[in-house]
Amino acid sequence: MFAPVPSLSFGAPGAIVLAPGDTRSTVLIPERCDGRCMGLDGRDGPNLACANCGQAVATRIDDCSYWQSTRLAPNAVRRVPGDGPTPRPVEWAVLAEERESTPPVEPSGHWSPRWEAAVGSALAHLLVASAGAPVTLPGGLVTSAFGRALDALLPRELPTKGLALAGPGLPPPDPAPDIALVPRHPQTGRAWQPPGTAVAVPLAADVWLHLAFHDERSAVPVTGGTPEGVLRDDPLPMHPPHLFRPDSAVFLHTLARLPAVRQPWLRGVHDRVRAEPYARPFSFG
Repeated sequence: MFAPVPSLSFGAPGAIVLAPGDTRSTVLIPERCDGRCMGLDGRDGPNLACANCGQAVATRIDDCSYWQSTRLAPNAVRRVPGDGPTPRPVEWAVLAEERESTPPVEPSGHWSPRWEAAVGSALAHLLVASAGAPVTLPGGLVTSAFGRALDALLPRELPTKGLALAGPGLPPPDPAPDIALVPRHPQTGRAWQPPGTAVAVPLAADVWLHLAFHDERSAVPVTGGTPEGVLRDDPLPMHPPHLFRPDSAVFLHTLARLPAVRQPWLRGVHDRVRAEPYARPFSFG
């Protein structure tokens, strides 16, 4: 940690974390199932036991204020090789070809929390890459996602640094940008590395794929045909009732773990957002 955080995990280091649904052959220990609001928070220590021998092996957490998880106790379990060959991560070219992306607006008409979290994390890396200089954005959804935050957190005087999308399936940006917004591999967590000297800012792959390849417009011809190059929205795309806001908690979580936050100007940004996590640009207005 390179900046203060509200709390740290008090669990044993080296725990393997799984989604609760991926856990097999365990049973709850009833006397260790206390929680706060509407679930288990792990306050009593391991609350899952091996269904065969009865030994406490894991802690299930599913209270409403926590991510649902099962933390396997490192002193009670060990890793063993699985059957068959180890699956290889999907190649970047395959990800770009399949283009399985997450849209920014949910069917309810509200901004996707997935986008808010992904942009909150990328925003922390983007501030580091900017070195405190204003950043010029390419427009469209990139500006909708990052523009208001950069206007509020960075100065506006020149010179500026240019940002462009870069990654598999896209031609090299021209001119070459100072900062490249690149995908983070969904399996390995590694960021795609842009050619040249551009500083890479990682963004969740499903969000990046939407920014890079999705056209929000629906090509529906009007009566009598559509002029070449003209697209018509039908039905009209959904517009959320408020401006996009990155997730301030994810932003602070990421920024506190980057060594650059020790720089006075960036530590000032961190402390200001921590003191008012729902002020602009993390507010609805």
